[in-house]
Amino acid sequence: MNKKIKLLLGIGFALFLIASTVIYFKFFASNTNLNKEEVYVTIPTNSNYEEAKKIISPFIENIGEFELMASLRKYDKNVKSGRFLIKKGMGNFALVATLRKNVPVNLAFNNQERLQNLCARVSSQIEPDTTKLIAAFTDATFLKENQFNKDNVFSIFIPNSYEFYWNVSAEKFRDKMLSEYKKFWTKERLIKAKQLNMTPVEVITLASIVHKETVKADERPKVAKVYLNRLEQGMPLQADPTVIYSLKLRDNNFDQVIKRVLYDDLLIASPYNTYVNIGLPPGPIAMPDISAIDAVLSPDNNDYIYFCASIERFGYHEFASTYAQHQLNAAKYSKWLNEQGTKR
Repeated sequence: MNKKIKLLLGIGFALFLIASTVIYFKFFASNTNLNKEEVYVTIPTNSNYEEAKKIISPFIENIGEFELMASLRKYDKNVKSGRFLIKKGMGNFALVATLRKNVPVNLAFNNQERLQNLCARVSSQIEPDTTKLIAAFTDATFLKENQFNKDNVFSIFIPNSYEFYWNVSAEKFRDKMLSEYKKFWTKERLIKAKQLNMTPVEVITLASIVHKETVKADERPKVAKVYLNRLEQGMPLQADPTVIYSLKLRDNNFDQVIKRVLYDDLLIASPYNTYVNIGLPPGPIAMPDISAIDAVLSPDNNDYIYFCASIERFGYHEFASTYAQHQLNAAKYSKWLNEQGTKR
């Protein structure tokens, strides 16, 4: 091999190394600008390339180099909406790849008291806003087809953890919740509801009261039975949580904390007030835990008609079969509240 050929080979190899180095830095070397290990970005539905670039540019060191890769891999012509994970140290090749991989949201909810509050919480985790979510769940056709109304459609939500893509539509989110609701109501649960002469919505409505009455899961079957006893005898439920719900609804303030129900509160005119109305309220007053729902479906065996918060076992209640015994229990609790200075 003569010197000229060797020289040309050497030059070619050097050029290859230079090109490889350039390609590496353009394609694979870090091009992120993060002060933490990772960040999620959300690109709204129907976003174009310029809109997407504006969203991701704060997290990219050299936007020009990214644009070159985006063009080579035709990302600029095919922007995807959704939630994407950018990790520290990603190169341009990896950045384009990650912007094509929609990452699901693990969405969990519980302890919500009405549809509006739940939709507000959910909307902070997925793309549809509160208005769109409420509209989907209160759509007249949807309600009619599934035998719900605006007062009881809140029953559809079973507390759990669910996986959704961030850019799921309000209607698809709603339909998924309906599917989960139907799965929850197994043949066994439906049989138990029928034995109580109750519909699933009625069971959840009563369970929401049981849920609010006690946080103790082991006490819920006993509380549930008290209310079932009252319903069987045609008595008003006289559930303080329904009065509290009525007050919050009247004031349109579900953030207020009401620790004590006063006598005048018992007279509030509201379809949710079970002191002045016989039977169940129009719909749930909260999103009951599964333990509360199953407590109604599998209640304790007792003949109690009354119960009152216990001052000896905090979080639990004292139960009574007679009004006389209940008055003694209630007097103890009232005295204790006064000693604590609890006025509201």
